[in-house]
Amino acid sequence: MSADGAGLGPAFDAVMARVAVTAEAVGPRFPLYAEPADGRWKTTGRGSWTGGFWAGLLWLRARYTGDAADRRAAAACTARLAPWVGADTATRGLILWYGTAPAGDDAEAAELQGLGARAMLSAYDRELGLVPWGDALGGPRLLARVDGVPGTVPLLAGAGGQGAAAAHLSRHLDLCLGANPGVLIPALTFDAVAGWQPCPDPPPGWIRGRAWLLLAVADALLRPDLALPGPAARLGEAAERLVAQLGFTQHEFPGGSGPVPAADAGRPDGPLDTSAAAITAVALLKLARVPGPRAAGYAYRAEAILGRLAEDHVTGPGSGRPTGMLLDGCYDAGKGLAVRHELVWGDFFLALGLAAVHGIVDITRV
Repeated sequence: MSADGAGLGPAFDAVMARVAVTAEAVGPRFPLYAEPADGRWKTTGRGSWTGGFWAGLLWLRARYTGDAADRRAAAACTARLAPWVGADTATRGLILWYGTAPAGDDAEAAELQGLGARAMLSAYDRELGLVPWGDALGGPRLLARVDGVPGTVPLLAGAGGQGAAAAHLSRHLDLCLGANPGVLIPALTFDAVAGWQPCPDPPPGWIRGRAWLLLAVADALLRPDLALPGPAARLGEAAERLVAQLGFTQHEFPGGSGPVPAADAGRPDGPLDTSAAAITAVALLKLARVPGPRAAGYAYRAEAILGRLAEDHVTGPGSGRPTGMLLDGCYDAGKGLAVRHELVWGDFFLALGLAAVHGIVDITRV
């Protein structure tokens, strides 16, 4: 693989072809994860927290083909995300940002994004200094979780809530990244007496949690309007810590290939999670757009990860399975749920990374 992404084109073509096949298979429902043996999708009616990734994939496909019918399909899917505007969940950041940002100049997607952004801003809790996790998906409402940060930061800032966006990210960095360089606390619950207390699930070794937080930090570094409190170098230092925790150091890239991490760092012999690797690649591509001495290294690492995913984890012709599946994603290692599967968010971030490498999207805007 060359430095300009040569060799990744066939993988992008395959993933886009897989999107077309999936669209035919799921109809008006939302794909969640697919069986590795035959590619059959587990679907949801409303999309759950992953619905925006399916809409985003359809927008990437529309930009790839330039076909009006593909654009209409993407717009129709995005419109089905509208009920999530009023849902009490910080995952609206994932749903409504990634379901609309790849749409570019589509007016209806922009309108939905604006509605979602204002709803998120109204949910901001000044006393807690963040948008609570919420109870729309079940469980306690007053949680701080790392997967409630990506997408939320640009949504809040887009609604004129730069202060809320900065506070939301800063609070999660304080709570989740903390002072221990090697430990991430993915989720904490708030108690009026005891304050913030770590949750046992997800576990500290949850690798996708580290990738989610790195993605949020990368987005913030691309938005100088956030005016985060404290030293300006804080976000850069947080990015370096998270990259180190993920294990993506340059000397671990033999032959230009990037590693795919275990889903739980505490279980190194357990299942891998290609979706965490794909999220990390996108975060690194964003970090590479931030001027500084580490930009070139971040770009190299991003393409190395994309190269490993394309070469070793995307199904090709003759595999006996549908072409273009990103396998070895892990939904939930602790529960044994979809531990070697194709995950819709893994597909999305792989496609987004490849689209950025090929100049189809501006990674600083998605």
